[in-house]
Amino acid sequence: MLIVDCDKCIGCGVCEANCPFGAITVVDGCAVVGETCTLCGICVDDCEPVALHIEGGERIQNVDLDAWSGVWTFAEFRHGHVAPVTFELLGVGRTLADQRGVQLSAVLLGAGVEQYADQLIAAGADTVYLVDNPGLGQYREDVYGRVLEQLIQEKKPEVVLAGATAIGRSVIPQVAHALNAGLTADCTQLSIREEDGMLLQTRPAFGGNIMATIECPQSRPQMATVRPKVMAPIEPDFNRTGEVVHVEIPAEMFVSKVEVLESVLGDQEQINIQEIEVLVAGGRGLEDEKGFDLIRELAEELGGALAASRAAVDAGWIAYPHQVGQTGKTVCPKLYIACGISGAIQHAVGMQSAETVVAINRDANAPIFDIATYGVVGDLFEIVPILAKKIREARK
Repeated sequence: MLIVDCDKCIGCGVCEANCPFGAITVVDGCAVVGETCTLCGICVDDCEPVALHIEGGERIQNVDLDAWSGVWTFAEFRHGHVAPVTFELLGVGRTLADQRGVQLSAVLLGAGVEQYADQLIAAGADTVYLVDNPGLGQYREDVYGRVLEQLIQEKKPEVVLAGATAIGRSVIPQVAHALNAGLTADCTQLSIREEDGMLLQTRPAFGGNIMATIECPQSRPQMATVRPKVMAPIEPDFNRTGEVVHVEIPAEMFVSKVEVLESVLGDQEQINIQEIEVLVAGGRGLEDEKGFDLIRELAEELGGALAASRAAVDAGWIAYPHQVGQTGKTVCPKLYIACGISGAIQHAVGMQSAETVVAINRDANAPIFDIATYGVVGDLFEIVPILAKKIREARK
């Protein structure tokens, strides 16, 4: 929490004026912090009398930055295969490692997973740290967290990347906290600053209205979770050679407070819009759930699937697994047809990597046209049936 020392506060009002959330007011000569404070730290940096500080913010590492080297990716294994985001991480990790002139490694945890190590090497890894143990057969974040923490402390990689998936988002913050390391979540871009080798981590901020670039200059490793489908995997080369390092972990580290009774693949898991090449997406402009019946016909003619904006999902017109955007999924299809979607940045960040974007909207000034490859200004209820008919005729 944000602490105010009223003995030091001079009531100058700088913090009140500069707070982007309006969370601070000066009352009787002393700053008072409201509930809207997000602990962004701007007020702390601006306070000349040093009357403000974030509780726990003084917890700073004293690390030898030169002792940390290498880029690591967490190779997520689930439902009997390596998650696709792993290969995307290896693609960007290969670029980062080459820029730094260091090794790229993958960490593979699980039971009976040794056979997948060659896939990771073919996808760009120089080294695979393999922990193959029955105790890792079911995902339990406390166990996975302890194993990752020990490996990182022993090997000291300077960068650790993981997918911003349900597993990545649960285990990586735990590891970052244990290591007192900096972590940036939901990154959409990663790069290396040439002059000092710092990892620059870019992600949407303030509700997706801006893109923030974050760095961790005083802690190691630099950790980031990366949204699926925003990075491109490299073409696998099964002639590549690499080293598989079998890591033995003490038995007591597999003792968990969690008991997994059963693992069930839900129906919504079967709807993976991130792996489909053609998506027809609907937004508020569809007016109601019947509008999705209209665009479903177009999706079927194209051999694709339905996607949606957050507005359509929040309205209950379609289920959440179809949602694209900052609070949904990031997709990269060959063709993305946006029907009745305005194209606000919160949605655009989830689909702007599509190879071809076709926008259909009555508003000629809609932001979606700024990123569309082709745009059609008009009533989607007239255009979509005609488009579906023309495609059907062309296929015949």
